[in-house]
Amino acid sequence: MNLENETDIGKAAESPGLPPLRFSELLEKKVILQDWGEYEDFFRFSSNVGKIDEGSVLVKVGNGFELIQGFPKIKRAIMLAPALKNHFKDIYSVAVEEKMNGYNVRVIEHKGELVAFTRSGHVCPYSSERSGHLLEHDFFKDYPEYVVYGEMVGPDNPYVPKDIYGVDSLEFFVFDIRSREGIALPLHERRELASDYGFTQVELLGEFELGEAADRIREIITELGKKEHEGVIIKDPSMILQPLKYTTSQTNCADLRHGFRFYNESGKDYLFARVVREGFQSVEWNESEEEIKDRCLRLGESIIRPMRESILRVQEGERIRDDVRIRVKDESTIDRFRMYLERLGLDVIFSPLERIGDEYVVNIRKMNKSTTDKTLGIIEGQLWS
Repeated sequence: MNLENETDIGKAAESPGLPPLRFSELLEKKVILQDWGEYEDFFRFSSNVGKIDEGSVLVKVGNGFELIQGFPKIKRAIMLAPALKNHFKDIYSVAVEEKMNGYNVRVIEHKGELVAFTRSGHVCPYSSERSGHLLEHDFFKDYPEYVVYGEMVGPDNPYVPKDIYGVDSLEFFVFDIRSREGIALPLHERRELASDYGFTQVELLGEFELGEAADRIREIITELGKKEHEGVIIKDPSMILQPLKYTTSQTNCADLRHGFRFYNESGKDYLFARVVREGFQSVEWNESEEEIKDRCLRLGESIIRPMRESILRVQEGERIRDDVRIRVKDESTIDRFRMYLERLGLDVIFSPLERIGDEYVVNIRKMNKSTTDKTLGIIEGQLWS
């Protein structure tokens, strides 16, 4: 459907509470963008508009529209103890759930099918198909007003493939259930409801009095780091206060390894922030000289080795790339996902599909032109400006 007349625009503007003229301006400026193909019922916000978060989605429902709020931004604790004391000062205890290393999606039911939105508000065909097989559809029939938030984790992951969680292919770990307006269910109520429908959930690692929370979380982070897991989300059990996140040194370094492998695509802020986290964590944990040396070596290797490998690849005439794979039941999802990635501006090469049981597996090569070209230019004598 297209918003081509004043009546349609007026209806669409009601749900987000925007004046029709303002809504029209946002359409013209491409702040509000219609999805393509079979997903034309969805309009995403490409940036914040007042209290409407970037990534929020306007959904055509019957003769009207409903707004699905974007992902709430979770702030990060850098110095853990003072951050907890300051942020959660009005509550008695905090709950700690694992922060898993994958990619976030929100799932709703629309016209009898499950639809998965990425953080930016795009409908991802692959995530939608997998959600349809991984989540119990009865939940969405019983609670059509709710949105399920989760982390897609596992090796068959086109964005953040990981083999560290014991997942064979791809799993959906629920970490939140919210109303379409963005109001979260209390943590224990959410966990009970998700359990009733057989949803896999992120692990609840404990609930601690505020005074002991920093020490207990440090113990948890140390153990998670040994397994190269990402970190934790620290929550007000009532979900009134916004959560905080805190990550392991190992995941900071894993991010840096990936970022410096594609150094010309990675934002400087992205890279610099992870180095800063290491410095503050080292100080707060009052590390010994040996522990500091270990951290420095870990950090340095995560920067130099991946860059060196990328430079050597280009010297040998290769293009720098990221190899991932997906696994689908419906063959048509492969073509839809290829079109989706190409529309996002990615240079991708799909392998011939392989039939395994009742599923299809496809390897995807994501080419990184910017880093390849920059590296080749430097090798040939280009100066750094």
